[in-house]
Amino acid sequence: MLGQCDFESAEFDDAVRAATHGAFVDTLAAGLPVFYVDGDGINVMQLADGSLFEVRWLPGAPAGKNYESVRRITVRAA
Repeated sequence: MLGQCDFESAEFDDAVRAATHGAFVDTLAAGLPVFYVDGDGINVMQLADGSLFEVRWLPGAPAGKNYESVRRITVRAA
């Protein structure tokens, strides 16, 4: 039986953060791209080699072909 979980606790937040980061790293290690929305609201695809691309979603297109690359994102030093 599962124990009681406090969804509003810092421990729960930390566990979710660790699990999602682990899935992110594992997906890239498997050679698959990871898609996410960055802090500026840009749809990003990250590849295993660290390359970042802004992507546009193509509604109605089949899975795996439902996005197109808009531009390569370069990381700038602050």
